[in-house]
Amino acid sequence: MNTPSYPVVRLRPKAQPRAIRHGFPWVYDNELVTDRRARGLAPGSFAVLEDADRAPLALVTVNPNSRIIGRVIDRDPNAVIDRNWLEAKLSRALALRARLYDAPFYRLVHAEADGLPGLVIDRFGDTAVIQPNAAWAEMMLDDLVAALVAVTGVTCVIKSASGRARALEGLDDVSAVVLGQAPDAPVKVPMNGATYMADLTGGQKTGLFFDQRPNHAFAAGLGKGGKVLDVFSHVGGFALAALSAGADHALAVDGSDPALALAREGAEASGVAARFETRKGDAFDVMAALAEEGARFDLVVCDPPAFAPSKPALEAGLRAYERIARLGASLVAEGGFLVLCSCSHAADLGKFHNASLRGIGRAGRQGQQIHTGFAGPDHPILPQLAESGYLKALFFRL
Repeated sequence: MNTPSYPVVRLRPKAQPRAIRHGFPWVYDNELVTDRRARGLAPGSFAVLEDADRAPLALVTVNPNSRIIGRVIDRDPNAVIDRNWLEAKLSRALALRARLYDAPFYRLVHAEADGLPGLVIDRFGDTAVIQPNAAWAEMMLDDLVAALVAVTGVTCVIKSASGRARALEGLDDVSAVVLGQAPDAPVKVPMNGATYMADLTGGQKTGLFFDQRPNHAFAAGLGKGGKVLDVFSHVGGFALAALSAGADHALAVDGSDPALALAREGAEASGVAARFETRKGDAFDVMAALAEEGARFDLVVCDPPAFAPSKPALEAGLRAYERIARLGASLVAEGGFLVLCSCSHAADLGKFHNASLRGIGRAGRQGQQIHTGFAGPDHPILPQLAESGYLKALFFRL
């Protein structure tokens, strides 16, 4: 095989090549010599990254329109990025999930942590939902789909173009079915003894959040024989797991009618509909109303969207997490449990923990922290990239 002839991009003299050598996968635009040649590269192009002394560091995919101008795609500067390369990466990702799960419902590719920067693939049986959130993945979508079919045997592939990551790369927001025929009804997904309904074309992100699976399971054990409040419930994540594990009753709160409809379908499919209730509304307003009503629950779970999706939003986000903790703590019965979650990578575990403690204290409560949860193992963490470890779940007994 002929060695490909790639263009070269170079780090500025003050940039630190050590980070790249030690596994950090990103190059920011202020670290690269952005001359006319580099700026002229098409988004999604491959280039050899060199240090300031012209020593090759890695093969990167370049997007001059992005703040992350370079993403390491292979440590070998001479690697050939083609369908065979993609199949090898996907086979390695599949081998891990096959060890972890006995049914094909999981995150198959978790971007940089699986060596496929900016690419997310969630699998729902014979259907895969792919999020090409980096320009190279968008450019190679046809090859990606072909490799995905060859490795997994899926018969339908749906491209999800939602989310702010694509906008940051200068990509469109047009979703589409790129292979086969999309399911004409929500897909049943078995997890933790419950059955969830995933809308793969009209739902949030890829249709379901697999990342909370182990936290659903831990919380479900705490809810046995008790009343459960699941706030920002989406399709009933924590509530259905708790009911399936023996909770007496669960109330799911969300601002989305379609999500709550899917949650009710999931309750029916799980055989727990008689013990399941929903309430639509703004989470803050509903929690305040429940407190006014004197409602108390043995388990309260708050799993909001990212309140701090970026550093500029951090302070406002931490105030929102504190407020959620205060409202949630006020609804927990004596000796009951409070679970607080954050999917904001800008709010690290320490900052989120401190905001949560302030909120619990403002509610006049004290707590024992009994567990800290993270995303499931189908969402592996790249140790050099803090952003890949975005999910935190704090479990308190109050």
